[in-house]
Amino acid sequence: MPPVAKKVPVERTHHGDTVVDDYAWLFSKDDPDTISHLEAENAYTQGMTGHLKDLQETVFQEIKSRTLETDLSVPSRKGAWWYYSRTEEGKQYGIQCRVAVDGDTPPELTPGVPLPGEQVLLDGNELAGDSAFFSIGTSAISPDGTKLAYSTDFTGDERFTLRFKNLDTGELLPDEIPGVFYGGAWSADGSTFFYSTIDEAWRPYRIHRHTLGSDDDVLVYQEDDERFWVGIGLTRSQRYLIVSAGSKITSEIRVLDADDPTGEFKVVRPRRTGVEYGLDHAGDRFLVLHNDGAVNFELATAPLDDPATWTPLIEHRDDVRLLDVDAFKDHVVVHFRRDGLSGIRILPGDGRDPYEISFPEPIYDVAPSGNAEFETDRLRLGYTSMITPTSVYDYDLRTNELILLKQKTVLGGYDPADYEQFRAWAPAEDGTKVPISIVARKGTNRPAPTLLYGYGSYETSIDPYFSVARLSLLDRGFVFAVAHVRGGGEMGRHWYEDGKLNKKKNTFTDFVACARHLRADGWSSQIIARGGSAGGLLMGAVANLAPEEFAGIVAEVPFVDALNTILDPSLPLTVIEWDEWGDPLHDPEVYAYMKSYSPYENVDSRPYPPILAITSLNDTRVLYHEPAKWVARLRESAQGGPFLLKTEMGAGHGGRSGRYDAWREEAFTLSWILDRVGVTE
Repeated sequence: MPPVAKKVPVERTHHGDTVVDDYAWLFSKDDPDTISHLEAENAYTQGMTGHLKDLQETVFQEIKSRTLETDLSVPSRKGAWWYYSRTEEGKQYGIQCRVAVDGDTPPELTPGVPLPGEQVLLDGNELAGDSAFFSIGTSAISPDGTKLAYSTDFTGDERFTLRFKNLDTGELLPDEIPGVFYGGAWSADGSTFFYSTIDEAWRPYRIHRHTLGSDDDVLVYQEDDERFWVGIGLTRSQRYLIVSAGSKITSEIRVLDADDPTGEFKVVRPRRTGVEYGLDHAGDRFLVLHNDGAVNFELATAPLDDPATWTPLIEHRDDVRLLDVDAFKDHVVVHFRRDGLSGIRILPGDGRDPYEISFPEPIYDVAPSGNAEFETDRLRLGYTSMITPTSVYDYDLRTNELILLKQKTVLGGYDPADYEQFRAWAPAEDGTKVPISIVARKGTNRPAPTLLYGYGSYETSIDPYFSVARLSLLDRGFVFAVAHVRGGGEMGRHWYEDGKLNKKKNTFTDFVACARHLRADGWSSQIIARGGSAGGLLMGAVANLAPEEFAGIVAEVPFVDALNTILDPSLPLTVIEWDEWGDPLHDPEVYAYMKSYSPYENVDSRPYPPILAITSLNDTRVLYHEPAKWVARLRESAQGGPFLLKTEMGAGHGGRSGRYDAWREEAFTLSWILDRVGVTE
């Protein structure tokens, strides 16, 4: 029998609306009753999935057998060193290494055979020890290559401890700073490291300066506006330190010469609500990517001594979203999105006309990756599609040649020719065409059981991507599809704006429209929906909106108690989220709109499909109590199910940290999905 959560009525009143929340007590992580309830839920889930033990092991072994366990990345050059990471069979975590440069091309590496002169920078396995969770937040090499700053987390709460290592001697320096956030940046001479810390709401809001060997760290910037996060980085040229303050819709940047770490950061342009911009250094000018009067962003130049004066370089276009710009000594690289696909544009510095790099597949994803050097005639790219494993290319800017350096090895005889990928377009309720990326094994009988994935928030694009684990579904006759719903960024900034704030319901109705289109077009029989985090909100919303469309729903770290969370400014990330969801605390219209779709608020007595909710006790982004409350209410009010809750008791937002542990978790989820459509082996 499933656990029955006790009821402790708690009233909340906003804008004249009084609501009784019987499960608010689950918010208390320190309450023994909370832990007991979560453990009871875990035991129930284990019991309800016990018959899948053999299938779980089979899928895990399939993932493991397709993966080259002893492997390594393509080396990336920075200064006098080639940097790379490698993995070893049987070990959970990666190993960061480097070798001295000898020639202009990356050294040829053989998995399992260390290069002569290899220097191990960080061995995640040694650092993790016996800890059940381990994560590296920062790994930054000083500009001269002699020092390493790195940070570690052993609980999953994303509060890291920062340490420093002398790479010439291998000595761990005595400097140790607890409670830091991701990222950080070195001064030009490597004497000083800048890092960020978080407030009680887990918001990075301070930038500190640490001088090696000193205990007297200096606060160099504090962001008091609770809507803004701060971070710090170093331009690729290593000439300037950049402090970025940003909300969901507004940016403000400060710059400082990296040769003057004790100097004062200068504002580029004061923040103006709704204006976002980013900055990079390109020789005698800055490059500024901004949306001031340019919804899909414009690329401009600015003088080094007057960075607030922007002159257009690539003007705004309604059909092209400029995503990012990378500055190099002799060229500029622009990452863009058009017609739902990403692309690369080169702006040569020798007077030649700009041009784009072409790719042969109908759907794919490409982005610059691993380009640490400022002076280079090669561009490193990451490329993948739904049938092409993750690939690393060098693009030779002298010859326009695209050189494949490495493609992820898939063992077991994987052949991309055995699979096919498609782009479909589903008509939404308002007539908008919503893109769907689809992959299946050739010869799959249709209509077929389908796993439909969705996200749809923060302008995040779920681009076509390859997955080793997914093959366990495709080879059993599944179709896999991604619904590129509004609220994401797949079709440009307007696509995002049409799925946020008071248009958020478009995200949910788009997903349902995609499910119905797949069925009507002959692709799908039974459809399992899957999404995580804000995509978990999508899962909860469509469960209420159209439960009859789905044979099962997987909601991972799901944001399903959205209204209660966004009403509480003391919770992690709430205030900054008001630009994404609206402010229900102060605006009665936003309150009513969010209440009309928030999953927890709208569970009713209709039949629901089986639901698997997965969360982590130490998650600081979507707190564990949200799915715990949601499942309790589903059990109380809804028909159908069963409704399962699985809580990782020692992990954070990303789940279990070791790769083998992560594979087992994925095997658990995939076996549940297979079982929903009657596949048992």
